[in-house]
Amino acid sequence: MDRIFQALADATRRDILNRTMRGEQSVSALAQHYSMSFAAVQKHVAVLERAALVTKQRRGREQLVQGNAETLRRAAQLLDAYEQIWRNRVDRIGDLLSEPAKGMKE
Repeated sequence: MDRIFQALADATRRDILNRTMRGEQSVSALAQHYSMSFAAVQKHVAVLERAALVTKQRRGREQLVQGNAETLRRAAQLLDAYEQIWRNRVDRIGDLLSEPAKGMKE
């Protein structure tokens, strides 16, 4: 999970992931969208690949990148679990605040 969230911390990588979730794209096609070198885009793709957020395969001379929905689902499940923990805490705080204080006269 650390690699996933580290990869998602960068806006360029989030954009690359968004583009590749819509359909397979070559690294060279992705590079056209950014004001950085082709090598820099390749490095961003490599970070996403190490986090299993994208898969890359060679087809001829091109490297094609595809987003991995399953990895995103796993990250979303973790975030959902954390959200539930915090919702339960908020509910408990609400219950505590609604109880009359012990030793206090009403």
